[in-house]
Amino acid sequence: MSTTKIVYGLYADDDDLMNGVKAFNDKGIAINEVYTPFPVHGLDKALGLKKTRISDAAFFYALYGVTIGSTVTWYVMNHDWPQNIGGKPAFDWAHNMPAFVVPMFELMVFCAAHMMSLTFLVRNKMYPGAPAQNPDPRTTDDKFLMEFVTDDVESVKQLLIETGVEEITVKDA
Repeated sequence: MSTTKIVYGLYADDDDLMNGVKAFNDKGIAINEVYTPFPVHGLDKALGLKKTRISDAAFFYALYGVTIGSTVTWYVMNHDWPQNIGGKPAFDWAHNMPAFVVPMFELMVFCAAHMMSLTFLVRNKMYPGAPAQNPDPRTTDDKFLMEFVTDDVESVKQLLIETGVEEITVKDA
C-alpha cells in the first residue's frame, strides 16, 4: 500500500507564495505544480522551469503569414489579374512589393497571433471540452496554490505553516 499523498497549500498573497517556493527549494522539497490567478513575476525562475519555445513557434507562424501574403499578392497582381495602374505595369512582384508591405504585415500578425493562441490552448490542454485541471477554483479568483506529491506529509505541512499558508488540504494520490 502506497502512502503517497497530494498536499495542497493555499496562499492569500503572491509574496507569501514566492517566500514559500524559496523555502521549499532551500529544503529540497519538490513542488509538483503552482496555480495562480495571474502571472507572478519570477515564479518560473524560482520553480526552475525551462524557457518555453512559444517564441520559436511564433516566428514560424509569422513566416507562414508573410509567405501566404507574398504568394497571394503575387498571384493576384502579377499572375491572375495584372493591371497597369497609373502607367506603371506590374511586370514582376519584386518591383511592386513595397505597395504590399502593409497587407503582408497584417497577415503575418494575424497568423502569428491566432496560431500561437491555438498552440497555447492545445499544448496546455485548455481546448473546449477539456476537463478542468485546477484543484481549487479559488485560484482563478484571488488565491495561490502549491501542490506537492509526497510521502512525508508532516514536514510539508510544517513548512507550509511556517511560510504563511492559509489552508492545507491532503488527499490520496
